[in-house]
Amino acid sequence: MPAQPPRLAQSLGLFSATAIVIGSMIGSGIYIVDADIARDVNSPALFLAAWIITAIMTMIGALSYGELAAMMPKAGGQYVYLRESLGPLWGFLFGWTLFLVIQTGTIAAVAVAFGTFLGVFFPSVSTTHWLWHIAHVPALHAGSMVLGNMEIGVNTANLTGIAIVVFLTIVNLFGVKLGALIQNIFTSAKSLSLAALVLLACTAGVNATAWKANFSHGQFWRHAGWSSLHPVQVGVGGPVALVNVFVILAVVQVGSLFAADAWNNVTFTAGEVKNPRRNLPLSLALGTGFVLAVYFLVSLGYLLVLPLHGDPHAATALARGIQFATEDRVATAVLGQIFHRSGAELMAAAILISTFGCANGMTLAGARVFYAMSRDGLFFKSVGKLHPRYKTPVAGLLVQGAWTVLLCISGSYLQLLDYIIFAELVFYILTISGLFVLRFKQPDAPRPYKAFGYPLLPALYILMALWICIVLLRYKPQYTWPGLVLVLLGIPVYLFWSRRLADRAQSGPAKYGANS
Repeated sequence: MPAQPPRLAQSLGLFSATAIVIGSMIGSGIYIVDADIARDVNSPALFLAAWIITAIMTMIGALSYGELAAMMPKAGGQYVYLRESLGPLWGFLFGWTLFLVIQTGTIAAVAVAFGTFLGVFFPSVSTTHWLWHIAHVPALHAGSMVLGNMEIGVNTANLTGIAIVVFLTIVNLFGVKLGALIQNIFTSAKSLSLAALVLLACTAGVNATAWKANFSHGQFWRHAGWSSLHPVQVGVGGPVALVNVFVILAVVQVGSLFAADAWNNVTFTAGEVKNPRRNLPLSLALGTGFVLAVYFLVSLGYLLVLPLHGDPHAATALARGIQFATEDRVATAVLGQIFHRSGAELMAAAILISTFGCANGMTLAGARVFYAMSRDGLFFKSVGKLHPRYKTPVAGLLVQGAWTVLLCISGSYLQLLDYIIFAELVFYILTISGLFVLRFKQPDAPRPYKAFGYPLLPALYILMALWICIVLLRYKPQYTWPGLVLVLLGIPVYLFWSRRLADRAQSGPAKYGANS
């Protein structure tokens, strides 16, 4: 009897699965996106409302995915849900975009961010300290979009990022237990650091100037009325449009949703989760609930320490406010206000922990999607094989790591990140729509957990996400059309892979069948 091929080992318990959710969500976004949100909404009330909307959408999404995860606890997660509900093309387009932009671009960004913040302690680590400068790609203006304007080569900051990518790729080759151990440690550390930030901001950091500017005498509701109009620049260098509250809150979701993204990563590892029909939905609910509550409290803490409005030319953090914090590093400005000279070092240490844990969680999870695609004949054949001893998708990890390193060197990951949220929203809409499709197509399928509030809450998510997509298409085309083009470029690639699969089926039985 021939030896059975190795299968994924179910090694992740509830704590580890929840750590993947939390660790993948918390990167560097929460420390910087608030400045951009504050400039756009220009109102303390709307500043917090942006995070409430993000929390509502993300929690509904996570609770909806819980049903799909419990119903189909297989490696690949969201890829599998799209494949089973809407067809293999949609699953492939998700995996294609995940590989090209979403997963690898985010890993590259947080890894290079690690290098950038390491420069606080070691000034020689910098994006301007070039070891090998290959070329400068000048900016190319295409309508309202700006392409190019990239520096290609190796500087000490992205070299540090590359080292992090290589290290975490190697670590995760040696079994999911080791990767999960690192994830548990760093997720615990970053959670404690965020909790400390909230505690400090709400106690020692409370500032009378900030309180007066943000909360007293009607300041909290300033510019938040239904009739208030907010300026939004259309595209890059386009005209300035005046929009209402509903539109501006949709526009700023680019920042807040990005900071709260990647909660779906745990579904990619479903084949390695113990008791997945219970632990996957539970980890999604616990992980997203924790992060979203902390994010809201952190943003509230910012308002207690710094005024929302500020002067971009001011010399002090207090006078610059949240809107014009130096290099948008709001958390650094907050700790600097509390601890003065040591604030920047404390915040840099917290971000180093945060970015390292985020990069590890996304490295661990992403390769499982490419493994699932390969098992379906839609990716390189070698990626569908597991290491006989460690039971890890070695080739998938190596391919993911190689592309991430290339993005670090090319400098293109920052532009790719601009396109992530729109592409992600499209796939979230499709996946939650698939929940309705599967309820119709497979009404008697086992569902150990059913989506909370179905059908109203999943429908609400779809409507909210569609509204954000429409607004971004209208007012922020630089974030939308390139992302849409990247997704559509996957169609000819899918036709190529599916034709190869059909040819292989005609020549003999496929070695790999359905995803395991």
